[in-house]
Amino acid sequence: MINARAETLLQKPSFRTPFKKQRCLVLTDGFYEWKQTSDGKVPHRISMRDHEPFAFAGIWEVWKTPDGEDIQTFSIITTEPNELMKPLHHRMPVIVKQENEEKWLQEIDVSEAQKMLEPYPFEDLEAYPISTLVNSPRNNSEDIIKPLR
Repeated sequence: MINARAETLLQKPSFRTPFKKQRCLVLTDGFYEWKQTSDGKVPHRISMRDHEPFAFAGIWEVWKTPDGEDIQTFSIITTEPNELMKPLHHRMPVIVKQENEEKWLQEIDVSEAQKMLEPYPFEDLEAYPISTLVNSPRNNSEDIIKPLR
């Protein structure tokens, strides 16, 4: 499962233990959402206004296949959208504030970790429409993230 809802982490058996003991940071410099318009879905890139890398709150797990092979997986934790994201999607990834990144990785009390699972301040983020080139993994160029103007 690629996403885990912040509100139900402790209720879902597959997320309960990883949330308590197997937290990770998923590093990125942006993510994408598609806004439904009268002309179809328009992709948008969301990043920090200062264009610096940042980290999503994640949890990880190791699963065994029927053949006994280990499969390493992770899920990104999502939460309610902030004001920037509301017009684009009903959820957003939890972005860990830089000052909390080290603490997120430590074995802290679950209630302390839960306090970090809030929408990131919208003032620090930017969103802009991009080309539909992003819709195909075959496209791998910086043209994908250039703003449409």
